[in-house]
Amino acid sequence: MADKLTLDGAYDVKSPEETKGLYADWADSYDVTFAEKMDYQSPRLVAEAYAKAGGCGNVLDVGAGTGIVGEMLVGLGMTPVHALDFSPEMLAVARGKNVYETLTEGDITKRLDLEDESFDGVVSAGTFTNGHVGPDGLDELLRIAKHGALFVLTIHERHFESAGFAAKLESLRGEIKGLIKPKVRAYGDGAEGEHALDEVHLAQFVKV
Repeated sequence: MADKLTLDGAYDVKSPEETKGLYADWADSYDVTFAEKMDYQSPRLVAEAYAKAGGCGNVLDVGAGTGIVGEMLVGLGMTPVHALDFSPEMLAVARGKNVYETLTEGDITKRLDLEDESFDGVVSAGTFTNGHVGPDGLDELLRIAKHGALFVLTIHERHFESAGFAAKLESLRGEIKGLIKPKVRAYGDGAEGEHALDEVHLAQFVKV
C-alpha cells in the first residue's frame, strides 16, 4: 500500500471504499508525505479567503483530514472550529492537534448526524475532486449551514465542468448569493510531479 500513499494514488481511487482505505493507511504520514512534500497551499488559501471575506467562528471544516485547515483557521482567530471527515484515522490525527471544538465522522453524500442550520461558516480544502465527493454533497452542507453562512471550498479545476460542479452551482442560484470562483494553484513552488501545477476553483458564496 505504501506506493499508493501519494497524490497519484488519491487520484486513482474509484470508489468511497477505496478512498476510505487509502486515507486510513495514509493518516499518520499525510502531513509529511503529502502536505509538506507537495507544498500544499489550498488549506492556507481557504482559511485566508474565509477570514478576508468576513468569516467567523462556529465554522465547519469539511473533509478536515489531519486538521491542516483547522490549524490555519485557529491561527487566524476563527474559533470555534468543528471537524467533519469520513476517515476515523484522519480524525484521530486531527484530534491530537487540539484545534477542533468537535470532531464528527460522517459522509456528506448521506445525511449527517448534525442539526439543520448549525454552523455560521463552512470551509473545505481537497474534498471536492476526482474520486472523493461530487457536487450533490453541497446539498447536505447547505442544510446544516445557517442562513447567511459563508462558504469557502476548493473544487478541482479539472472536474469543475465535467463532474457537474458548474451546473450544480448554477442550479443553486436561489439558495446562494455572491458566488465567486477564482482559480488558484493548489500547490506551491516546491511541488514536483505531473500535478504540481494543478489548479482549483476557490469557490466562495453565502447561503441565502
